[in-house]
Amino acid sequence: MKFRNLKANEIEIRVGTIAENYLTLLLYKNARVDMDILDETVGANNWEREHTELKGNIYCGVSIYDKDKDDWVTKWDCGKETFTESEKGESSDSFKRACVNWGIGRELYTAPFIYLPKEKVDIHKNAKGKLTTNDKFHVEKITYNKQNEIDGLSIKNQKGERVFLQTPKEVKNENNK
Repeated sequence: MKFRNLKANEIEIRVGTIAENYLTLLLYKNARVDMDILDETVGANNWEREHTELKGNIYCGVSIYDKDKDDWVTKWDCGKETFTESEKGESSDSFKRACVNWGIGRELYTAPFIYLPKEKVDIHKNAKGKLTTNDKFHVEKITYNKQNEIDGLSIKNQKGERVFLQTPKEVKNENNK
């Protein structure tokens, strides 16, 4: 089963690390994207999910009907609790991880290190003295190479300012001639 790469508008961004003079960003997908790609690729009636608890952890199995085998094929993974709604978050996380086992969004693991210096972001201390930012980010554009690795990435903030740009290696080579 071959799933397409994620589109720019299907990728979400959250802040990873915040320090006084920089922050890092992480790319991720949400469960709705996984459901949409499963529906689009195999059909809404040809996949299903199941959750089970094992040793206090929630696992999700994503099954896809294989017409050639005339049988269901299942891939499982475990989730982690989230800060809000721990059981729901663990269930959603296990589903997203099981979908990665099928290949949905696996290309996100090839994302570059996204480092933004303080000149490009608003880093400040909140009322408790903890470093934070109110900046929001979105993927403007993303490209992939033949190995399905991210080779081009453009990120903008809520003001529409480009704060990160990685151009594909082929473009870099042409520009550096």
